[in-house]
Amino acid sequence: MPYEWVGTDPREGAQELHLWPHRSLPARGYAWFIAGSFALVLIPLLAVLGSVLLWGLLPFVLLAMGGMWWALDRSRHDGQIIEVLTLTDEHVRLVRRDPGGTMHEWDCNRHWARASLHEAGGPVPFYVTLSGNGREVEIGAFLSEEERLALFDDLLTRLRR
Repeated sequence: MPYEWVGTDPREGAQELHLWPHRSLPARGYAWFIAGSFALVLIPLLAVLGSVLLWGLLPFVLLAMGGMWWALDRSRHDGQIIEVLTLTDEHVRLVRRDPGGTMHEWDCNRHWARASLHEAGGPVPFYVTLSGNGREVEIGAFLSEEERLALFDDLLTRLRR
């Protein structure tokens, strides 16, 4: 599951929840995919090796490979989100770091913090939010539906102590 609790015993003091998007393609798989795709695309070009037709096809092959490389890199960059929720006896604090490095912070007195589950009407089904201190913030919007439901149950349990 792409989230974990650190310091899970409530008697230990501060607890942290780390959330991140699921990564289906690790770095090693990324390298194998690019190399394998390039090798497979070159096989049909062997038939036109030594002819003028090769120079007509080669730019399109390179453009396709460059486009695939760019799309995979963009996907990896856009997935570099991390959210850290810190629960102490007094406060609840959520910090989100976006792919560009921008930090968004929200904090609230733990007594007033509430977790809400919006089954419909949000950007995703079973949208989880935290509210308090006059604001409502999303948490774990990049998780799957099942993971958001489990997260909501965890949040309810931990916020109640």
